[in-house]
Amino acid sequence: MPREELLSEMRAGVKFSCIRRDGRVVGVMGLQHVADVALIRHAYTLSSHQHSGAGTLLLEDLKRQADCPLLVGTWKAAAWAVRFYERRGFRLVSDEEKERLLRRYWKIPERQVAESVVLTLQCCSSSDPQP
Repeated sequence: MPREELLSEMRAGVKFSCIRRDGRVVGVMGLQHVADVALIRHAYTLSSHQHSGAGTLLLEDLKRQADCPLLVGTWKAAAWAVRFYERRGFRLVSDEEKERLLRRYWKIPERQVAESVVLTLQCCSSSDPQP
């Protein structure tokens, strides 16, 4: 991500966490509170450190920081990303719900809405409001 884009995301309220190994950043995830949800933004792990637990550690850190519910959007074609979140308790929402959530909480082009999925994690008590 170019520096100016990173700064723009930070100005928009995305708070980034990273994990370092041997002094090198090997993974990063952002958390952005929007209205009544927390969005996971910009989740990346270096290829050489995938399947090492780095992503799971970052996700657990974000879950501790988050107001509930947590939402994450990703490309439909990124089956590995969908599996990553599903193995950690997230569930895919319906296509109808996906479109509603993407239009309410994200500012993305229509093409991206069509090519994306949304997963959610209800990590608080069931009395909490639904997004």
